[in-house]
Amino acid sequence: MFERIRVMLMKEFLELKRDPWAIFRLVAPLVIQLFIYGYAATFTVNHVSTVVLDLDRSQASRDLISHFPATGRFEIVDNVTSQQSLNRDIDTGTAVAGIIIHAEFAKKLLNGQSAPLEVVVDGTNSNTALIALGYVSQIVTIFQADYANALGVSSGAAPGAVSVSLQERPWFNAGLEDRWFFIPGVIGTLALMQVVSLTAFAVVREREMGTLEQIMVSPISRVEFILGKTVPFFIIGLADVALVTVLGAAWFHVPFVGSPFVLLFGSSLFLLAAIGLGLLLSTASRTQQQAFALNFFLVNPLFILSGFAFPISAMPAALQWFTFINPLRYFIVILRAVFLKGVGFAVLWPDFLGLALLAGVMLGVSVLRFQKSLD
Repeated sequence: MFERIRVMLMKEFLELKRDPWAIFRLVAPLVIQLFIYGYAATFTVNHVSTVVLDLDRSQASRDLISHFPATGRFEIVDNVTSQQSLNRDIDTGTAVAGIIIHAEFAKKLLNGQSAPLEVVVDGTNSNTALIALGYVSQIVTIFQADYANALGVSSGAAPGAVSVSLQERPWFNAGLEDRWFFIPGVIGTLALMQVVSLTAFAVVREREMGTLEQIMVSPISRVEFILGKTVPFFIIGLADVALVTVLGAAWFHVPFVGSPFVLLFGSSLFLLAAIGLGLLLSTASRTQQQAFALNFFLVNPLFILSGFAFPISAMPAALQWFTFINPLRYFIVILRAVFLKGVGFAVLWPDFLGLALLAGVMLGVSVLRFQKSLD
């Protein structure tokens, strides 16, 4: 048995050796996508184009306006004198956000009254709009504190009033760096795409090249054939995970505070599940074109339902249940927990169990589906 598996492994690696571009295709796309995700995937919004309508024209209104470009989050592209001009800038895309300061803004502040500030945002990009509104709220809070201090009133509260001061303490990511959130998830996503795409063509390629006929007349069993197809891709997958992990930690300075052995164990279970999924696609396809189509159809939903960028808790209940059969969901939890929290088996055992069950089921079904025939 072991000799037959060894021969299968040698066959797979010899095919890889004969194709010099294969190694390039295994490494280059991975590195390129890592840098694209690392630099492009972010929730941070900078230089939001902003138009200002100041109807008060007071020192207080000018002071408030100066807070916006000072943060680096907003860039004032126009100062207008009418609501129509502000609407035109938003409609034409000249500005994404509009700040409207109404008359008697400073007077109401001095009298301790509510001084409303109107913010208009272009809702066609809801993500940018929501983030920009959050920045506006922070800027207004800072302005209120600065204005109160300038008047000599502590925290803007009247004498004898109770004041609450909010102190934020983010754990595990004190600076709330987006890359610390995205890079661990990118490792799992790229490993899934690479391994599933490789294994999805495994059995189909044997059929199209005619080598499946030779396997049919050999004493190799279904289990040995699947093992011969699994182990090479497992080794390649581990190398991919190691490469992207080292680059992500070294280049993007994402801290790795956990145990490498915990990451290795989780990666092994995940790769087995991903290989099982790829083999299922391969055994279900008759041509490489069909395998490619099934791969494209399946990997994108797995990415969306993994929690990589969109919180699972915000999804409909039916889709939340569907995520439990998604191996990427468990692996992303493991990656982020190992990288940033440094937790181990005692905390992550439910995710390890989920990956182990998925790997066992998918590999088992792949063995049962494979038939040593051309039909």
